[in-house]
Amino acid sequence: MKQMKEEMSKLTSTGSAGAGLVEITINGDFIVQKIDINPVMIDKNEKDTLEVLIQSAFNDATVKMKAIIEDATRRRLQAAGVPNIPPFGGR
Repeated sequence: MKQMKEEMSKLTSTGSAGAGLVEITINGDFIVQKIDINPVMIDKNEKDTLEVLIQSAFNDATVKMKAIIEDATRRRLQAAGVPNIPPFGGR
């Protein structure tokens, strides 16, 4: 279990919003590793839009990371001989 947790923390996922105007990369512990903001968004008149895009990009990265972790967990369980693993989260 410890090894799996260490492996998961090394995973990364990048979410984007606004057609790539804002990108956020998180790790498997859901810690933000990098934020990339297109310079066109760095304008005091775009503050509200930028805040929404940052939130959306983070949420996008989180959804992607959950899917990555679910897939990795399912593969490990199947490799350990656990049959018929249902989708996590009721999907």
